[in-house]
Amino acid sequence: MAQQSGFGFFGFGGKLADESEVREKFWRTAKKAARQIPFMEEVVAAYYCAMDKNTPLRAKGILLAALGYFVLPVDVIPDFVFGLGFTDDIAVLTAAITAVRAHITTAHRQAARDAMADKG
Repeated sequence: MAQQSGFGFFGFGGKLADESEVREKFWRTAKKAARQIPFMEEVVAAYYCAMDKNTPLRAKGILLAALGYFVLPVDVIPDFVFGLGFTDDIAVLTAAITAVRAHITTAHRQAARDAMADKG
C-alpha cells in the first residue's frame, strides 16, 4: 500500500496520530482535486518529499506550508467554486514545488505514481 512507502514522518514530538490526520486530510483533498489539478502526481511527490526525514528542514517548511494551504478548508477562492476552486491552490503548489524541485527525488516520484495507482 502507498502509505507504507518507507518515508518517515518527521513530525514534532513523534505523535503518530498527527501523521495519520495529515495523511487523511491530504488524501481526501487530493482525491477531490485530482481531476482539476493537471500535475497531481507532482503534488503527491511533494507530499512524500515533505514526509521524508532526509529532506532539509527549509524544503519541508515550504512544502508543508503549501500542502497545508491545499488541505485546509480556508481558502482565498473556496474549492467548491466550479472552474475556479483550485486555481489559488495550483498557484501556491506550483511556487512551492518550483522552489524545492531539487529535493523531490526519483523515489518520491515513484511513491507518488504507486499511490496514485492505489488511490485511483
